[in-house]
Amino acid sequence: QVQLVESGGGLVQPGGSLRLSCAASGIAVSINAMEWYRQAPGKQRELVAAITRDSRTNYADSVKGRFTISRDNAKNTVSLQMNSLNPEDTAVYYCHTRSFWADYWGQGIQVTVSS
Repeated sequence: QVQLVESGGGLVQPGGSLRLSCAASGIAVSINAMEWYRQAPGKQRELVAAITRDSRTNYADSVKGRFTISRDNAKNTVSLQMNSLNPEDTAVYYCHTRSFWADYWGQGIQVTVSS
């Protein structure tokens, strides 16, 4: 069974930083492409960052230069380091991966950027 569990969200002031973590089971982050999505109220879920098996990364234009996706193969986790946060980053963030047979999502974790 594949399970993705996010942690590390919360409330942060504008300009602050937050680090999200996605703990994976049933799959190995080392050989699966991993992604972070987010969804703000009233908006479509959007891809924020992705990392491939060979460690290529892609970012949404809105977060490029501020967010960094990485993985720790030993811990089987994927992280999203978020710096220089602004209120537009407020959303529920989701860890995601896919197989030949299905898409897998974490439960989502709230990130709120507000003063």
